[in-house]
Amino acid sequence: MVLKNICLKHKKKIFVCPLDWGLGHATRCVPVIRKLLENDVEVIIGADKYPLDFLKQEFPNLQFIPLPGYEISYPQSGNMAFKILFSIPNLISKIIEEHKLLKEIIFKYNIDGVISDNRYGLFSKYVKTVFITHQIRIKSPVFENLLYKLNTYFIKKFTYCWVPDFKGAINLSGELSHGKNLPENTSYIGPLSRFETNNITTVNENEFDLLFLISGPEPQRSIFEQIVFDQLKKTNLKAVIILGKPSENNHFKIGDSHVFSHLQTQALAEIISKSKFVISRSGYSTIMDMAVFGKKCIFVPTPGQTEQVYLADYFHNRGNAFSMPQSDFDLLSALKYAENIEPFKFETDDLLLDQQIKIFLSDLDK
Repeated sequence: MVLKNICLKHKKKIFVCPLDWGLGHATRCVPVIRKLLENDVEVIIGADKYPLDFLKQEFPNLQFIPLPGYEISYPQSGNMAFKILFSIPNLISKIIEEHKLLKEIIFKYNIDGVISDNRYGLFSKYVKTVFITHQIRIKSPVFENLLYKLNTYFIKKFTYCWVPDFKGAINLSGELSHGKNLPENTSYIGPLSRFETNNITTVNENEFDLLFLISGPEPQRSIFEQIVFDQLKKTNLKAVIILGKPSENNHFKIGDSHVFSHLQTQALAEIISKSKFVISRSGYSTIMDMAVFGKKCIFVPTPGQTEQVYLADYFHNRGNAFSMPQSDFDLLSALKYAENIEPFKFETDDLLLDQQIKIFLSDLDK
């Protein structure tokens, strides 16, 4: 009898890494990770700070590797684009460090492929890599062409660039990722949201007058939090406030309003569905989430962050949201204008994401 050696095919190991600026990059990685797991892939997550805390709650059984962030803070005033421009030498240094660290991780953990959400140093000559971004063109009052060239220089180093949006004229990111001269490795994978509305059991769609989603990097997150508390105390509105702190587990009340440090995906989905208005930053991940629910939104862009200002204006001008600067924020006035909003609603398209993931996974064998 001849015994044959049976070679068992090992599971592919994919390293998924979101940027550490706020929670948005981590939340939109959730459907990507779910889809990878559906394809019988072993997922290892690299993250830092709030994104690390958040993804540990969402996927407690996965393996995590702490991956230092870029540590660029948002200014209390002024333009974030200028901050980034002056931070480019330090940022490139961080990218180089990250790139070197990735090589060590690839060989130590036998990584087969990497999916990076806006972490520029995670390209490799050893494995196939994906760069997820909704912002191929970085909005800036000055040096926009320079930022575009620098941005696409790094994007082209990845095997694939995935844009979480639709390709056509009806889209969520506007000029940020549409138009001419996009990198050749660009593919659209449809909006990414961690929410699955078919699992929501809503009884009263207007149980709460409004929901505040407070998020983003410091110090602006805390500044907006204080503005919300100060203005809400002057009203009789029934609200829910989510502070965007996944490392904490606090719940308290201010009058008729509930305040949570953080809510996991299913619980937050229920609250969104029960709220008449949603007031939040105009971060792209939040926009993708709100498009799933079709809610009336009031966007308060992070001061100085040109991308959020652009997106807030984009949907305000289309009549799909109301936008108000943080410096002029007036709750009652914003609610009055938001009454006439025609909410925007998009269905997520799992087929686009599934198709690109299958292409990526099959490419790992080449």
